[in-house]
Amino acid sequence: MKKSLLSAVALTAMVAFSGSAWADILVGVGGPLTGPNAAFGAQLQKGAEQAAADINAAGGINGEQIKIVLGDDVSDPKQGISVANKFVADGVKFVVGHFNSGVSIPASEVYAENGILEITPAATNPVFTERGLWNTFRTCGRDDQQGGIAGKYLADNFKDAKVAIIHDKTPYGQGLADETKKAANAAGVKEAIYEGVNVGDKDFSALIAKMKEAGVSVIYWGGLHTEAGLIIRQAADQGLKAKLVSGDGIVSNELASIAGDAVEGTLNTFGPDPTINPANKDLVAKFKAAGFNPEAYTLYSYAAVQTIAAAAKDAGSLDPEAVAAAMKKGKFSTVLGELSFDEKGDPKLPGYVMYEWKKGPDGKYSYFQQGM
Repeated sequence: MKKSLLSAVALTAMVAFSGSAWADILVGVGGPLTGPNAAFGAQLQKGAEQAAADINAAGGINGEQIKIVLGDDVSDPKQGISVANKFVADGVKFVVGHFNSGVSIPASEVYAENGILEITPAATNPVFTERGLWNTFRTCGRDDQQGGIAGKYLADNFKDAKVAIIHDKTPYGQGLADETKKAANAAGVKEAIYEGVNVGDKDFSALIAKMKEAGVSVIYWGGLHTEAGLIIRQAADQGLKAKLVSGDGIVSNELASIAGDAVEGTLNTFGPDPTINPANKDLVAKFKAAGFNPEAYTLYSYAAVQTIAAAAKDAGSLDPEAVAAAMKKGKFSTVLGELSFDEKGDPKLPGYVMYEWKKGPDGKYSYFQQGM
């Protein structure tokens, strides 16, 4: 009887050990999977899922398989905290996300306290990596870089124009607008109007009337595509002939669906387009064959998972703190090119470039990198 009991205990221990040794690596993807910014959440989700599938097919991370766990934050900071706590409870050790800076910043503190590494493909507010946390990384640039490019562009191309700087009062939108304002002011361009609107606003007629009265011909928008599209369309409808210039928050083809033909000529900053890199031709084709256009942040999300896998291999460990240390030391081959990070967790990437919205070969409006 004793011998049988010992055998059963030993067998149970072996099964438990085996299960632990070959457990899936849980990688959370946090972002707006529903709501007005769901297009961006889909980019984060599809990019991470495809990277996980490709890495798993090649043997996984240190021989173990990646399992993607989704968390819908609806672009809301409070929901982001709920998602972060759920990821902690689920045993997630790595997070790809979040999309919004206003969500990523508070969520990162939950992750830091609970031993989770976070790498965002999209949150650009400098504060995210400026707080000295061990766990914050991004595969995108920062708003002080993006705003510097935008401000110089305004000064170089619209020096004599009346410029309105409008933002959505969020850490991302106002942060980007303020960085652009600072750079434009330093280059000699003083805005005629500086104003904030609320996320979710639908009627901008009073703002547009104010811009018409001030003679505004250029609008710099700090915010996302949802409000930008309405501002573009309503300005055209009300006879305000003004070019909208913005940042990476409008890089969704949904902008054209909202703005209509008035979107033509709109400008925005974003990183160099990784989908036109010949090295990514087969991967882009794989996404499209599955019915998904890998625009904007899709490959930035793919690169985030690639980086986690490569750093874990370098570290010889799946411990997030060991992986974070390896990320700050190594250079990693990704769909964005060779990627390395500084001590803050910011990537060393090519600078932002300007895109213009126009009709493509398919007759549909989209954003195209200038000079390409």
